[in-house]
Amino acid sequence: MAARLHPQRPAWASAGLGLGLAAVSDPRAVPAGPDEEAAAATMPPRRRSEFLAGRLAARRALRAVGLECGQIPRAGRLPRFPPGRVASIAHSAGVAVAVAASSGRGLPLGCDLELRPLPAEAARLVLRDDEEALLGPLPPGTAPYSVTSLFSAKEAAWKALHTGPRALPDGLLRSLRDLRAHSLVRGLRIEARTDPALAVRVEVVAVGAGVFSTVLGWAGR
Repeated sequence: MAARLHPQRPAWASAGLGLGLAAVSDPRAVPAGPDEEAAAATMPPRRRSEFLAGRLAARRALRAVGLECGQIPRAGRLPRFPPGRVASIAHSAGVAVAVAASSGRGLPLGCDLELRPLPAEAARLVLRDDEEALLGPLPPGTAPYSVTSLFSAKEAAWKALHTGPRALPDGLLRSLRDLRAHSLVRGLRIEARTDPALAVRVEVVAVGAGVFSTVLGWAGR
């Protein structure tokens, strides 16, 4: 996976982002402090492995932008980072990935990893009628999106819109169908249907049969 994502690192670096990866089998995926250890102790084995790999990936992503970070406890189900540290974590099929922002970036941040493709029937859970054209022929030079790509892009956008600057209040969006996707020359614009001005730009990268999605910033009209 790292080799597939390597060509994208310059683009992320120019956006002030750092990438971190970790496998659930990594021997370094262990609690970094008592808060992580206490949280991990309440989880079943598979979830515990994902949790610890995600924390390791987040520390590696932060290190990629020149920031060190110790333990990352939880606030509800979300990671709680120390002041001046911010990252987004995702896992799929035994792999954890994180994207971190350099200090003071002040832009939305979110990522999602889907290594298992979704069936076409899942489209009804992700899209509304006004988005289904994204699955078909698009302008020359632009490939249609898959259900997996659109699901992943919306997941990354959901995280970005619910954390950090201009965070949406809980309950405003009930499902991914409350987000609308638009194709851009590069990537996607994902906006809240209740407030289209709240929109982020998402880049989707193929990773084997799956995809990795990253929010690169706010999207203009």
